[in-house]
Amino acid sequence: MTTLSTDLRSPGDGPLSARRAASPVNWGDRVFKVLTAGFAALIVVTIAGMALQMLVSSKLSLREFGWGFLISTDWNPVVGSFGALPFIYGTVVSSLLALAISVPISLGVAMYLSEMARPGLRAPLAFSVELLAAVPSVVYGLWGIFALAPLMREHVEPTLRALFGFLPFFQGPNQGFGLLTGSVVLAIMITPTITSVSREVLRAIPRTYREAALALGATRWESIRTGVLPVARPGLVGAAILGLGRALGETMAVTMLIGNRPEISASLFAPSYTMASVIANEFTEATEDLYLAALAEIGLLLFVVTILLNLVARFLVWRVAAAGGRT
Repeated sequence: MTTLSTDLRSPGDGPLSARRAASPVNWGDRVFKVLTAGFAALIVVTIAGMALQMLVSSKLSLREFGWGFLISTDWNPVVGSFGALPFIYGTVVSSLLALAISVPISLGVAMYLSEMARPGLRAPLAFSVELLAAVPSVVYGLWGIFALAPLMREHVEPTLRALFGFLPFFQGPNQGFGLLTGSVVLAIMITPTITSVSREVLRAIPRTYREAALALGATRWESIRTGVLPVARPGLVGAAILGLGRALGETMAVTMLIGNRPEISASLFAPSYTMASVIANEFTEATEDLYLAALAEIGLLLFVVTILLNLVARFLVWRVAAAGGRT
């Protein structure tokens, strides 16, 4: 009679596993780990090198003006007087205004794509939104010059003045080129970023939240409002901050439409200037060391603000992803 025996050894008990266990070091894995760690460290070194170079380049301006550089409104290269406040004002106001325009639109598109669109429409619509991010900045600028600026000058700005002309924000001549026009083109450019991140955040929320709300008698909108948005709020805020980070650093389109005048005005119709725009416009004209140092200090300030905003945004998005994974 033949005795049937069952080999109860695990798949890892073969000759190959024995050789691996006998070998104290797996050199292939170690080399691969060192290489990938080196690639990751290269990114950190590059960022640190950029910050250090801008700090060294702006040393003369830092020593000459100190903290007064941030609050001075005088920008006169002829006499060697430099102040960054008009550029800080133009950058902050245009970015915040673009965020106020873009966030409602982006969240609406993200909610439709993740919650309401039919499966056959989601991929084409998502691709169309992301396609906006692939359009070069200079193309947005040219479109703004030939299409957006005349529209703002002939229709939008007169309408805003007629309705809200009692406010200082909507006073002044209709020029078409100014802070408001630059903010509108910025809003169009950051919409794909906010939409894409918001869509991923909403998709990370477990379906149990929606199903629980629907089981209690909520409508589709009520399930989104009460079961999804409160949980996704940190991630949505992170998406908005990522969009703000891109708006702060955008250069060409804003340079072509914002008017490029270093003044602080309450009117949104007036020309303004941003930190990125002044660097792009005046760097080739900066022949004196102090002039170059002032531009380098503006670049350093923009670099630090953008890095901090991106870190905050990534942390908030991570919080939502971690909360979804624990559920």
